[in-house]
Amino acid sequence: MRLLNLFFLLSFFVSFSQVKTPQASPKSKLIQNVGLIEITIEYSRPSIKGRDIMGDLVAYGEIWRTGANNISTIKFSDQVSINNKLIPKGKYSLLTKPNKKSWNVYLLEYNEDERVLNIIKNWDDQIIISELNVPVIYKDKKTETFTIDINNISNNGADINLTWENTLIQIPVNVLSKQKVLASIKETIYNKPSAYDLYNSASYYLQEGEDLNLAKKWINKAIEIDSTKYWMFRLQAVIHNKLNLNKEAIIAAKKGLELAKKAGNNDHIRMNLKSIQDWGKLVSSN
Repeated sequence: MRLLNLFFLLSFFVSFSQVKTPQASPKSKLIQNVGLIEITIEYSRPSIKGRDIMGDLVAYGEIWRTGANNISTIKFSDQVSINNKLIPKGKYSLLTKPNKKSWNVYLLEYNEDERVLNIIKNWDDQIIISELNVPVIYKDKKTETFTIDINNISNNGADINLTWENTLIQIPVNVLSKQKVLASIKETIYNKPSAYDLYNSASYYLQEGEDLNLAKKWINKAIEIDSTKYWMFRLQAVIHNKLNLNKEAIIAAKKGLELAKKAGNNDHIRMNLKSIQDWGKLVSSN
């Protein structure tokens, strides 16, 4: 009985004496929509903590897991292009070989059971899905904690940035949205489009520098269907201005201003007031 009690007592202390401490290199997960796809990056984030990093802790000329603990991974929800090479949708291991002036960036087929030491030991160019050599950008301000982020986002792509200490690596990714969007617009426009379909198509054509006369036709049609939305008039005004139809642009801006006041949208009120003033000067000068 005493032995049994002693066993339970020891079990009690063991179960309540487990010390929990913060991770030295905490895990991070980044999910970002770019164009029509989703990019997911998972990695661990070591910090400088007074150490020399590039060329020391992160050795030049050696394969790096691009983070701490496990190999960093990147997942694309659809096909992308990196360095003019098509990358199928899926999950990949992200490894790098840092050097002083440039880094080699590798995407490898993801294997959940693969360890970084095994990959380095059995390195085989055949397993590389994509390889890219990227010049180093040196920053004056140090980044204390290793960071992977996604910036310079557009409809068609973004930069995946690796930043640590004074080093920045930018990996350009093309998400191939334009071809898909243009095909979708073409299919939708000729099949009884809604006001929102027409608005979105006109907006995309404006953003991407496509045929503005078609954009004008579509936004005019959208407003014929639904003339209650201030943001539709705003788009109509901007498209007319881009086509140097400033009298028509002012008429649309005034209608948008009226609707924005009713809706209490101060941003659109300010934008339309400024546009009416600026475009009015253009009309007067002509």
